[in-house]
Amino acid sequence: MSINLTNVTYIYSKGTPFESQALKGVSLNIEPGEIVAIIGHTGSGKSTMVQHLNGLLTPETGKVTIDDVDISGKSLEAKKARQMVGMVFQYPEHQLFAETVYEDIAFGPRNKGFNPDEVEKAVREGMAFVGLDFETFKERSPFQLSGGQMRRVAIAGIVAMNPDYLVLDEPSAGLDPRSRDAVFAEIMNLHQKRKIAIVLVTHSMEEAVKYADRLLVVNKGKLLFDGKPAEIFKEHTQELVDIGMDIPETYKLAALLKSKGLNVPEGLKDAKELAKAIKKAKGWK
Repeated sequence: MSINLTNVTYIYSKGTPFESQALKGVSLNIEPGEIVAIIGHTGSGKSTMVQHLNGLLTPETGKVTIDDVDISGKSLEAKKARQMVGMVFQYPEHQLFAETVYEDIAFGPRNKGFNPDEVEKAVREGMAFVGLDFETFKERSPFQLSGGQMRRVAIAGIVAMNPDYLVLDEPSAGLDPRSRDAVFAEIMNLHQKRKIAIVLVTHSMEEAVKYADRLLVVNKGKLLFDGKPAEIFKEHTQELVDIGMDIPETYKLAALLKSKGLNVPEGLKDAKELAKAIKKAKGWK
């Protein structure tokens, strides 16, 4: 089972003076269980791309399939295929709508035909997974929560539907460092426990290299690079700079230290790994 985009093109406001081609013949596969980061500057097409993964947008040309099922169809099979992909948008307050946290999280399971007992079980599991106490939060309005808590409710609503793929569009946007780390800890825990595939749209090079095992670089509606983050950041540094992107700060510092004669490895994921590498290179304990 995989998500396949085949020569996907998408045009906004077609036939008007505001016509804009957001995707230009994009083809790619997303496999079960992998963690994929998508980067690109604002307007590159990355958010448009991920909205095709569960049928929120339909290609102008080309097609999107999940397990060989064209998700643009109206059949029950196509509907079930679309439900394999859960999406958390950049700002969860745009995604939350119910009067209580319980009702918001319960919407997806009910829509999938769960009976009342199954719905409550799914809500409890979803809330437990993101660290929200059921009794404390179930009757609260989601709109009275903090930004980090709202994001957790949005993720819980997706978790409750038990999807095979989770798409997160800028999940750390607007969060303080502690809330950001907590949200990513829950995302990685979900990946490890359920082997769910994660598709992460981000502006942060640090997030991309720390969490993803595959990196997609999108520019002007085209898929520019597709590969391991360390390889792309190493082999295409100048091309990334040319399109207004950058490389992670840890990579820059590691390269600088190496140029000064300090033997530190390439492809370090974060500052902790770099600090350990420096200690080892220096012979510190």
